[in-house]
Amino acid sequence: MAGERRHKGMRLSKLYSFKCLKPFSKEDHSQIGSRGYSRVVFCNDPDNPEALQLNYRGNYVSTTKYTAANFIPKSLFEQFRRVANIYFLVVAFVSFSPLAPYTAPSVLAPLLFVIGATMVKEGVEDLRRRRQDIEANNRRVLVLSKNGEFSETKWKNLRVGDLVKVHKDEYFPADLLLLSSSYEDGVCYVETMNLDGETNLKLKHALEITSVEESSIKNFRGGVIKCEDPNEHLYSFVGTLHYQGQQYPLSPQQMLLRDSKLRNTDFIVGVVVFTGHDTKVMQNATDPPSKRSKIERKMDKIVYILFSILIVIAFTGSVFFGIITRRDVTDDGKKMRRWYLRPDRTTVFYEPRRAVLASFFHFLTALMLYGYLIPISLYVSIEVVKVLQSIFINQDQEMYHEETDRPARARTSNLNEELGQVDTILSDKTGTLTCNSMEFVKCSISGTAYGRGMTEVELALRKQKGMSMRPQDDEIKANPTKSVKGFNFWDERVVDGQWINQPNAELIQKFFRVLAICHTAIPDVDGESGEISYEAESPDEAAFVIASRELGFEFFARSQTHISLHEIDHVSGEKVDRVYELLHVLEFSSSRKRMSVIVRNPENRLLLLSKGADSVMFERLAKHGRQFERETKEHIKRYAEAGLRTLVIAYREVDEEEYRMWEEEFLNAKTLVTEDRDALIDAAADKIEKDLILLGSTAVEDKLQKGVPDCIEKLSQAGVKIWVLTGDKTETAINIGYACSLLREGMEKILITLDSPDIETLEKQGDKDAVAKSIKKQLREGMSQTAAAATTDDSANEKPEMFGLVIDGKSLTFALDKKLEKEFLELASRCGSVICCRSSPKQKALVTRLVKSGTGRTTLAIGDGANDVGMLQEADIGVGISGAEGMQAVMASDFAIAQFRFLERLLLVHGHWCYRRIAMMICYFFYKNLTFGFTLFWYEAYASFSGKPAYNDWYMSCYNVFFTSLPVIALGVFDQDVSARLCLKYPLLYQEGVQNILFSWERILGWMLNGIISSMIIFFLTINTIASQAFRKDGQVVDYSVLGVTMYSCVVWTVNCQMAISINYFTWIQHCFIWGSIGVWYLFLVIYGSLPPTFSTTAYQVFVETSAPSPICWLTLVLVTFSALLPYFTYRAFQIKFRPMYHDIIVEQRRTERFESGTRTASAVSGELPVQVEFTLHHLKANLSRRDSWN
Repeated sequence: MAGERRHKGMRLSKLYSFKCLKPFSKEDHSQIGSRGYSRVVFCNDPDNPEALQLNYRGNYVSTTKYTAANFIPKSLFEQFRRVANIYFLVVAFVSFSPLAPYTAPSVLAPLLFVIGATMVKEGVEDLRRRRQDIEANNRRVLVLSKNGEFSETKWKNLRVGDLVKVHKDEYFPADLLLLSSSYEDGVCYVETMNLDGETNLKLKHALEITSVEESSIKNFRGGVIKCEDPNEHLYSFVGTLHYQGQQYPLSPQQMLLRDSKLRNTDFIVGVVVFTGHDTKVMQNATDPPSKRSKIERKMDKIVYILFSILIVIAFTGSVFFGIITRRDVTDDGKKMRRWYLRPDRTTVFYEPRRAVLASFFHFLTALMLYGYLIPISLYVSIEVVKVLQSIFINQDQEMYHEETDRPARARTSNLNEELGQVDTILSDKTGTLTCNSMEFVKCSISGTAYGRGMTEVELALRKQKGMSMRPQDDEIKANPTKSVKGFNFWDERVVDGQWINQPNAELIQKFFRVLAICHTAIPDVDGESGEISYEAESPDEAAFVIASRELGFEFFARSQTHISLHEIDHVSGEKVDRVYELLHVLEFSSSRKRMSVIVRNPENRLLLLSKGADSVMFERLAKHGRQFERETKEHIKRYAEAGLRTLVIAYREVDEEEYRMWEEEFLNAKTLVTEDRDALIDAAADKIEKDLILLGSTAVEDKLQKGVPDCIEKLSQAGVKIWVLTGDKTETAINIGYACSLLREGMEKILITLDSPDIETLEKQGDKDAVAKSIKKQLREGMSQTAAAATTDDSANEKPEMFGLVIDGKSLTFALDKKLEKEFLELASRCGSVICCRSSPKQKALVTRLVKSGTGRTTLAIGDGANDVGMLQEADIGVGISGAEGMQAVMASDFAIAQFRFLERLLLVHGHWCYRRIAMMICYFFYKNLTFGFTLFWYEAYASFSGKPAYNDWYMSCYNVFFTSLPVIALGVFDQDVSARLCLKYPLLYQEGVQNILFSWERILGWMLNGIISSMIIFFLTINTIASQAFRKDGQVVDYSVLGVTMYSCVVWTVNCQMAISINYFTWIQHCFIWGSIGVWYLFLVIYGSLPPTFSTTAYQVFVETSAPSPICWLTLVLVTFSALLPYFTYRAFQIKFRPMYHDIIVEQRRTERFESGTRTASAVSGELPVQVEFTLHHLKANLSRRDSWN
């Protein structure tokens, strides 16, 4: 087929030698055959007897947590890791003994319901993962069959040693060794976004011995691969190919990993090395760090408190039971105090002569009886609520990004409420605050600055300095007639070919030639429109190629040995085609900080074209090549202050003899497989990358994302501290800080830096102690500065936002040392914003860990790239931006959003709501269980601690499951103290979560006390109202069954009405659940009471025949319910009037505004706060500054 033809004349062995063989550097092939390096692959011979004996794994992949065989035991184990479930399980077993105060089924039923519901949820989630596995395992791939032809098979059927063929835009089914491709010398392009999140294409290169025609590769037999055992290292591979009596070392450059995709290559042929769970992507498929919210951890402590209360009241009741029992018979046995109990004819459970033993058995009975203090349905209810909250987050249209078609995603529901307690945000810059979509905006050529625009940073600086916001006439933001992605440059001296009229036209030509040639981009020509787009390894590189095209140097074709340009000749002004022979590409790396190409131009002259960071390029300039150095450095500084990213452009002519000698040395270095190979290659590259002639510098802008300044401003108003961890220069970071409102007008900067001649001298001398002392001195000066401000201005201490801390990467290395980290954190805590410049990925994670552990408060990290993963996993909450750097950050995150600005709504709205809902939900759960459980205790005391429950068995079993569970779930899902608009309008409301006002021990214990008081009112008022007077017409008083039904009805009404007065935002669902739960109780009474008395026991017809017709029962119900709610109602009325919470003030103000008009309404519309609100919010700000010290 035409698509299967190999591309001729494209040899990469010379061109990409520096890049392709680099991974050899740290791999020791002498280890082959030793432990950890024992894998043997028989190429194209999977049925070899020796291969069969090795018994390697198949290619079937399973990511499920359970299997059909282990689902029940494993999921049960997961359920009974919770101490509450273990308790109820023990109670269920003991309920089969005579000790139980109720029947066994009444205990087992709710336990089975709760555990069953959770298991069903786990099963449904695992079934979804299984379906994804089935889809992946049944994908099709071409495999070489025994008849020598490629035929389709399923991924799961692949075996180690199989030869497979993968076509363009298909995923690799296993880890393959690249043998050949559609290109003549066996190269291919691979997209690894699923592995590392990077969208740029990677170049892979087959060994020359295997780079043969497809017809020949089908006969490839006898090859044996000996390599490392399966491991998780994506960027390393140690192996050797034994073929035709020769050994060929293998590197990662020959490995094609599962789940990466073939791009820009028609097909490849490879041999399967690792399959299934042995592949590197599956070896990396570990669960992310387990994160639990602070509320959930605190909830466990509350459960332990309830267990303690349970033991105390059980022990208390048992002591009294023993004392009373002992007194029932005198020492001589002649007198019986409670003769009607026949203490002379009893079992061991009530034996006056062995009162201690009877008391012990009573203690066991009481432990079961008072078990209703522990909310059995709490955990499952919270799980249901969090899942529903996550659905609301996922479906929020305000956080949907239409341009990329990406909604917000809650990737875990465990941390919803933690979103409402974030104290510190640690953010990446590039791609997170900015778009990571570079635009060429300015340049400096031969000492002359070009580019008329103003960047967002420059506009922000003008605003900060109080200058006019109107650009000058000669400062045009962009070309008004043309909009090109990646190009926002306008200068009438250069555009539209006008550069040929400049006095330095020859240098301008050389400058843009370097941009058009010195890169690894791949042109992609649209067959219909003829337009050219570029696949580049970075947005910067794409911007350079696009800029050169727009200014007359169009890169339109590339082979592995040539680059073709459409150029404007600076002499004739004509457009000509020029072809440059590409000899070597010396790739960019983080250590080299530069990239170079060696080409031969049409005039047969050798040229070295180079671009790189100013820190490495200026030192490589020739003496005669520094003509414009001073002006270029000045322009670079100005560009950095404008928030632009800069690169220096230079070139040199290379002598033929010099090139021949260098190439020989370079080729010798790259073919080595030794430890010093990297050093030799770098040394060889340094020898050619010298004596450069400076041409100028580029300046590209990474624009701020839409809404970033407003979002940061709003979060700062909410009292959230924001740290930015960036790799930018200090000047660039500071000015971008102003542009995005991280640094604000009036904010005083504290700069910690090692950028001074004295410090540089100490560094060169290796005196680290002296450098550390300098950092310590600067930290203490910063703290003195903040302390002095607090002394001179009483309000300064209330405004930590008046200071902004900026620290560079070298200083940060010392500041993170154990000796200085406390001082660094203390200074940072006194500042409203912190910017860490030149931060490495490791430093980002270390800073996040320091803030999290040092403050004890909730931290949120947000980033978009693979280099942010450590930071995201280290923070309490990780938020991934689904941007231009792939999905690695998103895959490691807890929440995913498309734009930074959506963080405002995620925290201030959803975070505030989720925190409030979960906090109230848990407090209410404990309230309702204490209310119910203590009525059992009071009845026990009233009945001489007999061990007899006050209610029917099934009343108690259904309490948490049917009669009180749905209203609390509705509270956790739908309740709102204020609307989303008011959450954003009054961001300081967010501090309710940061200060944990709604889930403080004071509030928790207050709800518990409310439950105990309610239980006392319910019991004593009910017993004294109906128990001491005639209940029936015949004069009989109420019996045990009527008392139980009446008191239980009072409990159900009280806790549900308590829910009604606690809810801030009613919907029809809340009404349905609250009043429906009460209705279900009475429906249950009718149905359960109509069953035979052998089953319904004390509930038989008790409601229909006795309670319902009795007016006193209904009057008692009204009286008791009102009385039980009165304490809480009184407290809330007092609180709203004299000690209102922040949301109370806002709600009351909004209610008042509805009835007022005129000036007051106008004030509200204009956004001004009423005096009372302003005072309270000012008080809240003061509280922020008086929080406990971070360290």
